[in-house]
Amino acid sequence: MTTPPPAHGLLAGKTAVVTAAAGTGIGSAVARRMLEEGAQVLISDRHERRLAATCDALADLPGAKIAAVSCDVTDEAQVQRMFDTATSTFGQIDVVVNNAGLGGTASILDMTDEQWHQVLDVTLNGTFRCTRAAVRLFRAQGNAGVVVNNASVVGWRAQAGQAHYAAAKAGVMALTRCAALDAAPLGVRINAVAPSLVMHENLAKVTSDELLAELTEREAFGRSAQPWEVANVIVFLASDYSTYLTGEVISVSNQHP
Repeated sequence: MTTPPPAHGLLAGKTAVVTAAAGTGIGSAVARRMLEEGAQVLISDRHERRLAATCDALADLPGAKIAAVSCDVTDEAQVQRMFDTATSTFGQIDVVVNNAGLGGTASILDMTDEQWHQVLDVTLNGTFRCTRAAVRLFRAQGNAGVVVNNASVVGWRAQAGQAHYAAAKAGVMALTRCAALDAAPLGVRINAVAPSLVMHENLAKVTSDELLAELTEREAFGRSAQPWEVANVIVFLASDYSTYLTGEVISVSNQHP
């Protein structure tokens, strides 16, 4: 299948917040699929120009109700502003998708403290900040909300030059499992997806053709995933089709050694 399946109103009447949604990657694909499935969506990103362009493009979808606010997830005040903007714009929030993450390639022999901390602060600490804010908001609203975190298969599988990113994504997986237990008494579900190779223009810019070819060979289907294919799994986790699923990390596709 080269195009997304038709929508079925899986998120009709719900409002979602999606972080790191500017551009052409997983975040913007999630926002698009959620809009197509009937949700109102607030998107955020720290890249304001790309965020505005993405918001304008998604606003062209039939019946789309979308808003945007800039947010750096390493800044607690900006995280709170994002949630305040979402509630003032749409009222009750039902779904939060923590997509923000930062990668990079460096051998552990050469990696600096700054590189390590930067990746961990965006990818793990940012997910923590937004998850904490989301669960607190759901408690205040008195609704059974949903959090979906974006992890990665490198949280399970070793890849050279990815110690900081892999450690951060493994942390996102552990955070998801533990936070899910904290949130369960509130009726809040917290799950994660762990994509493998997902092709979009930003990945192509920062990854060599040789590495992309090597990673593609490891994929079970012999190709990279499209961002909307990951977005579909996130939509499932956000929908009422997964009401008894929490604390799980779902691998999207699978790599062999």
